[in-house]
Amino acid sequence: MKQTTKKLVMVLFMALMTVAMAACGNSEEKAESGKDGEGLKIAIVTSLTGVDDGNFNENNYNGILSFIKNHPTATVKAIKEETGDPAAGVQAVADIVADYDVIVTPGFQFAGISSVALENPDKTFILIDSEPTPVGDQTEFDNIYSMMFAEQESGFFAGMAAALETKSNKVAVVNGIAYPSNVNYQFGFESGVNYANKVFGKDVEVVELSGYAGTDVTGADVGGNYAGSFGDEATGKVIGNALIKKGVDQIFVAAGGTGNGVFTAVKEAKGDVKVIGCDVDQFDDGVNGSENIVLTSAAKFMGMNVEKQLNAIVDGSFKSGNVVLHADTDSTGFIKEEGRHQLSEGTLNKMNEAYELVKGGKIVPASNFNGHTPEKFPGL
Repeated sequence: MKQTTKKLVMVLFMALMTVAMAACGNSEEKAESGKDGEGLKIAIVTSLTGVDDGNFNENNYNGILSFIKNHPTATVKAIKEETGDPAAGVQAVADIVADYDVIVTPGFQFAGISSVALENPDKTFILIDSEPTPVGDQTEFDNIYSMMFAEQESGFFAGMAAALETKSNKVAVVNGIAYPSNVNYQFGFESGVNYANKVFGKDVEVVELSGYAGTDVTGADVGGNYAGSFGDEATGKVIGNALIKKGVDQIFVAAGGTGNGVFTAVKEAKGDVKVIGCDVDQFDDGVNGSENIVLTSAAKFMGMNVEKQLNAIVDGSFKSGNVVLHADTDSTGFIKEEGRHQLSEGTLNKMNEAYELVKGGKIVPASNFNGHTPEKFPGL
């Protein structure tokens, strides 16, 4: 009897050990699967233009889709916040945060997600184009990767392209609102024009319309051509037509949805007027019958960086922080792929040479707050 009991105890013990080992084995398998992105639930919360805007939001969304191609069990849900109110944007994130592992928020209107991040330390947030709003003295958060871009670098190449390709020697930039990122584009553009004037002997004027000067976040007058909105096509068209009437033949359009009105004005104009796209490759938007009005596009390579951070999350190398991305990581620049621009070979060569100088820090275009001006910056 005692022997039988002893055997029974041993059988039960071995069975329990087998179950325990199996459970441990399953845990390791899940951990490994997690590293491969299996089951990673991603949400992207955007402004009212959504993930099919053909521009800013869509570029970030495409970065997620590219990640999912390589991690097919990961999923993404696109959510549109339609009011444009920053408080509503934060609330939209708070409403869904419990159901997702990673929340991607493209745009300065989502800066306030820092409060949601503090309340949900087990969630990861990728914020594009803004630093998170400070909470007390805290400006960085363990679960937020905030990526910003040196727009002045991309704007610099837009300015170079415009100045090197203009026939009328009159160029312009149209902006939405004088937020820092938009002023960066403007100052970078003006820097690029001044660089082409000095280095390549050009004599190009940057045209500004009275009544459309911008006021930045400090209250300073930054000039330029600001529509006062990122979603006002009608005003965009008015500004576009006014610039064309003044003889401008190269227009850098850094105005979001407002820029669609500028595109329309150029498409309807008589003469050889071109636009330079912004944020993403806008060549397809330039189709005008059998022709195309897009010279090139000044780009921020956002989708690539979103994908990079998602990969970091699943491979365990994710690091939070507020990061400004530059040309040295190929995060800023211009579109030069064959068939996606209309730059002459000479212009392309000059811009490629300048790109290496920007990448190496020898040219530092002016931005809203870097202490340089479009008339005086390193490399000029």
